[in-house]
Parts: sequence; C-alpha cells; structure tokens
Amino acid sequence: MGTRPTPRSKRSAPLWGSLPAPLDAHKGKRRRGLTLLRRQLYVILESGRRTTASRIFDISMVLLILANVAAVVAETEPSIASSIRAELLLFDEISVGIFTLEYFARLWVCVEHAPLADKPRREARLTWAATPPMLIDLAAILPFYVSLFVAFDPKIALLFRLVRFLKLARATPALGTLGRVLYNERRAIFGAIVIMLGLITASAAVMYEIEGPAQPEAFGSIPRAMWWSAATLTTIGYGDVVPITPLGKLMAGFVMIAGFGMFALPVAIISSGFAAEIHRRDFVVTWGMVARVPLFCGLDALTIGNLVQLLHARAVEPGTLIGRKGEEATGMYFIMSGQVQVEFPSGPVMLGEGEFFGEMALIQSRRRAADIMALTRCSLLKLQSGDFSRFMLRHPEVYARIRKIADERLRDLKRRSELETEMAEITIEKGSQGDEIAG
Repeated sequence: MGTRPTPRSKRSAPLWGSLPAPLDAHKGKRRRGLTLLRRQLYVILESGRRTTASRIFDISMVLLILANVAAVVAETEPSIASSIRAELLLFDEISVGIFTLEYFARLWVCVEHAPLADKPRREARLTWAATPPMLIDLAAILPFYVSLFVAFDPKIALLFRLVRFLKLARATPALGTLGRVLYNERRAIFGAIVIMLGLITASAAVMYEIEGPAQPEAFGSIPRAMWWSAATLTTIGYGDVVPITPLGKLMAGFVMIAGFGMFALPVAIISSGFAAEIHRRDFVVTWGMVARVPLFCGLDALTIGNLVQLLHARAVEPGTLIGRKGEEATGMYFIMSGQVQVEFPSGPVMLGEGEFFGEMALIQSRRRAADIMALTRCSLLKLQSGDFSRFMLRHPEVYARIRKIADERLRDLKRRSELETEMAEITIEKGSQGDEIAG
C-alpha cells in the first residue's frame, strides 16, 4: 500500500517562501530608514526655527533669496552685467537647482504634516502642492525650465525671477502675519478704499467746476482733475498741477486737510490688525496667569515673579504639531487654555487647561516619546529645558510634584500597554482555535 501524500496546509508558506525573507527584512529596514529621514527633514523644512538645523536652513534660504533679488537688480545695470554676466548666469543656475531640491523635498515630507497624515500620500501631496506657498515655490523655478524650450524676452525673464522674493513669506513670519492681517481686515480696507475713491471723485468734481474755466488743460474734465485730487489727498503733491484762483486755493486747503484723515484710515486699520495678530500669537505672561497654574499654587509671590521671567508664551492653532516623536525635547509646556492630544503607542491621551506635558523627556533626558498636537486653539507657557533644570534645583518641592505626576502617567501607560497586549493575545488565541475547529 503506497504512502498517501500529505496535503499542504493553506496557512503554510510556499516552498520558496523562506528565500525572500532577508530581502523583506532589508526592505523593511530601508523603509523605516526613509521614514525616519523624512521626519527629520520635515522638522528642518516645515517646523519653523525649532532646531539648530532648521534655523540654519531658514537663514540660508533668506540669504539666497536676497542674493537672487540683488543679482536681478545688478543685471539691469549694463556696466555690471557686461563684466560678470557668466558669474550671474552660473549663480542663477545654482540657485534654481537649490530651489528645485527644496520644492521636491517639501513635497516629499508633506505627508508628515498632521492635517494630511490621514490622507493617501498622492492626495496629500497634490493638496500640499496646491497651497499658496508651494505655488510660489513652483513659480520661482518653473520659468527657468520653460526658458530652456521657449525663447523669453530678457526683461520678462528678469521679472519672473523677482517672483523668488515672495519666497520670503515662508521664511519670514512677519510677511505671513501681514498677509493674514490684510485678509482678516479685507472688509474694513475695502470700505476705506471706497471712501478714498469717493473723496477723490468729489474733490475732482468741485475743482472741475472751480478751476476748469481757468485751466482747461489740467481741470477741464473730472478725469483730468482726479490726478490733482489723488496727488493732494495722498499728501504727495507733485506740484505739476496747482489751483490758481482764490476759491480753488481755498478748496485745495480743505482737500489737503481731508487727505491726512483719508491716508490715516487704512494705515490705522492695518496697524491695529497687525497688533491684534501679534497679540494672538505671543500673549504677555503675567503674574496672575502663572499663579493660576495648579502646579505653582503653593509658591510664594517672589518665586512666581521669578518664574514669570522664565516662561515663554506661545499660542497655537488647531492641528498644529507642538512636538514630534523622536525629536529633541527643548522644554515642557503648561496649558493655559485649550486642549492637546498626546499620541502614545498605547493610545491617545487628552490634556486640558491647567495640565502640562513634555516633562518626561526632560526628567529622563531622552527624546520625545510621542507626537503632541493641538486639538483646539491653545495658549501655552513653555519652560525651556535649561531653565527647567535650574528652577527645579532651587525648588525641589515643585520637582517632586512633577515627578509624582510623571510616574503616575508612566504607570498608567504601562497598564494600558499590558492590557492591549493581553487583548491581542486573546484575539490571536481565539483565531487559532477557530482555525483548528475549521480544520
């Protein structure tokens, strides 16, 4: 009686299944390395000047952009352009190469941005590429590559290169703040523009009636008189057109006085909006604000006063990544208002007003163990790592409280991790029993 061949189990690996295992391990290691590299590059490119590398990068890009603008200005001077034309061309090519690498690097790391993390990578990158800063980056390099195939007028090419100046909006927070102010105050600014146009038209109509017969070339129509009205109301006063009749001169005096108020109106709107935007981002740390933090309730007035000098205010918008897993911890944060989410491997932890985070990395002198994201608009107080160490040495009772809360959090996280492990083992065991029954 022949031996009956044993059928191969459906769950067993194919005969060649063991061969690519080292390759799979190598691919997994390579993928993890690329992910780590992408996260590190994201911190440098997109997280602001939070690390030394990101500060060096931002400053270098600002200098490169300014140098490009200076090169464009220099090329318009024939004596300069003729003597160093080759050097200017080489500098432009190198700059475009750097800007191109920057553009594609930002496109590669954008999947690490918290609002795009849940989207498919292709969709996330397309969404990111359509944002205004990325469109400006594209406009800064695209004309160079188009000019390789299509002939451009040199003057038009120079104007396109000036678009690179707009890249400063990304590296210079003040320009971004001004853009937000103009957008937030757009209705008030539009109203001011309507008032300005109304004053220009009304004063031009009056001067047309008064000065028109005496100076038909300058005031013979309302459109002609509008040139004088615009120059006078904006307090420029070129002097090329002036009233010559007594009544016209009297009217001109009223128009000049109205010009002060008209010019001040949009300036006041923008300046007040700018101040409000700065206040939203960097609020002032006060004694009462620090005294309300539960951790500091037992401190005396002098100690709280000293602590006020150490804390730095920071306001963040919803979706902002405050801290990233694996990055160097630069301080701990106290939540004055709002809510943040700490993404531990065992699950997210929500923290609200009066609580703090970031202390574990400082106490244990290690990198951050979790991503920290703002769920709502938050007002935070940050205690830098160096100030943290010095303050805790002088006030061991505060350190003891922080250490106690940190230990409780660690125990809670450990319990959650053990519970998840037990649940996973139970699930695997049930699955194995189901397979045996099915077999």
